[in-house]
Amino acid sequence: MTAEGEQRREAMQMGNGSVALRRPGVSAGGSGPDQPLGVWAHDDGPAWRRDSLSEDGVGWIGAHGGAGATTLTRLLGGTDIGCRWPDPALAEPAQVMVVGRTNLDGLRAVARALHAMREGRHPAGMRLLGVVLIADAPGRLPPPLLGRIRLLRSISPVHRVPWIPSYRVGEEPKRPPRQLSRLSTVVGPRPEARRWP
Repeated sequence: MTAEGEQRREAMQMGNGSVALRRPGVSAGGSGPDQPLGVWAHDDGPAWRRDSLSEDGVGWIGAHGGAGATTLTRLLGGTDIGCRWPDPALAEPAQVMVVGRTNLDGLRAVARALHAMREGRHPAGMRLLGVVLIADAPGRLPPPLLGRIRLLRSISPVHRVPWIPSYRVGEEPKRPPRQLSRLSTVVGPRPEARRWP
């Protein structure tokens, strides 16, 4: 990863404050090293900057690596934001779902993201639609993990997606689980979303 990419990732991590990153070699006046990312300089016109999140679509935020945000984006449409807050300069969606696995580390990561939101450490205008918990293994969850999920439900709507063996090997299930169909109604119809019979 480049130094600029690393800086951008660190600045956008959940819980960090807003930081104006600079694009090397370009200044706020149109040339030089001091122009914030998201401001595009043109020699023949004014600079443009987007200062708010998009009202279109839904963003999937992974509370941790491997949470399943990419899979949900592929299945239901929207924007895979990664493990950070949505970026107004990229016109990312204001409406978001936080995604995590149902193991202990995944549930802790989701709780940290919700705590950061409660403290206001997120972009202005961002709205949480809910939390999506994707099963980390087949079978029932142990009582301590169910207790953590109950706590999360007291803070936000929680949608659970079961273990789907075919996704593990890159195949589509013959029949998608009803939990995914229900989740698709929560995030709303998207033209890029997969349609199931």
